[in-house]
Amino acid sequence: MTTSQSVTTQNTRLGIWLMIATSVVFATQDGISRHLAENHSVLMVVMIRFWVFALFVILLAASSAGGLRAAARSQMPWVQLARGVILVAEICVMVIGFVKLGLIEAHAVFASYPLMIAALSGPILGEKVGWRRWTAILVGFAGILIILQPGYAVISPWALVPLLAAFMFAVYGLLTRYVARKDPAPVSFFWTGVVGAVAMTPFGLANWSWMTPGDWGWMATLCCTAVLGHWLLIRAYAVAEASAIQPFAYLQLVFASSIGLFVFGEVLRINVAIGAGIVVAAGIFTLWRQRVREKAAHQA
Repeated sequence: MTTSQSVTTQNTRLGIWLMIATSVVFATQDGISRHLAENHSVLMVVMIRFWVFALFVILLAASSAGGLRAAARSQMPWVQLARGVILVAEICVMVIGFVKLGLIEAHAVFASYPLMIAALSGPILGEKVGWRRWTAILVGFAGILIILQPGYAVISPWALVPLLAAFMFAVYGLLTRYVARKDPAPVSFFWTGVVGAVAMTPFGLANWSWMTPGDWGWMATLCCTAVLGHWLLIRAYAVAEASAIQPFAYLQLVFASSIGLFVFGEVLRINVAIGAGIVVAAGIFTLWRQRVREKAAHQA
């Protein structure tokens, strides 16, 4: 093995461990979000979280080359604005899903977002989606039907909440890839935090309620996990190829489900376990096919 190959392997291994750590932190964040949103307005909880996140991205930008001016300079400001609003709205929707459905079922459905990205990448980004990925997309959505069990029982309207969140996150992901054609990643990161904080402030303040000292402690922990999770994610993508480590993000489903089982006393139904397994397998296959296509295009 050459030195360059050894470095690449080491970086990929480090990236995988960083992605696993990211998944643990984000799963913890989801558990705390569920706890707080059961007793307080989702809008207020997300607002405070984004205040701290915005402070983090501002400090990060200020300490980087070019400072705040460079971080705020976007070639596509309206798309960046839409990205930020869609993401913060998606988080609100998903936290509602945690409260109404629990972590296990909400995450099982939300795991379909990579399939939605693949399905929408053609009409939105003009990318070619081959028959293999379309097959994986259809299989994945069959997994969603197994989770929701239409026809077997009346579907609760709340079951559609994480599906809506997955769709919103898929659109956010596609817009992120679209703006990446002209804006560097630090610019997109800056806009995400600042736009989210600004967008949530009027709604969060309108639904303000005082927390107990204990819940303020959980709120502080939630803010810390948000900052730590994004920092770990940035480091993971900095040391390894995104396509190599992205499949490990699915571990958030495992960790969040564990929190749901052992902390909140949720029940893992057999159809949810089977359906989630199908969705994850289809998603990983879709990511793998995307990586194969990217490598083939690069070699050509």
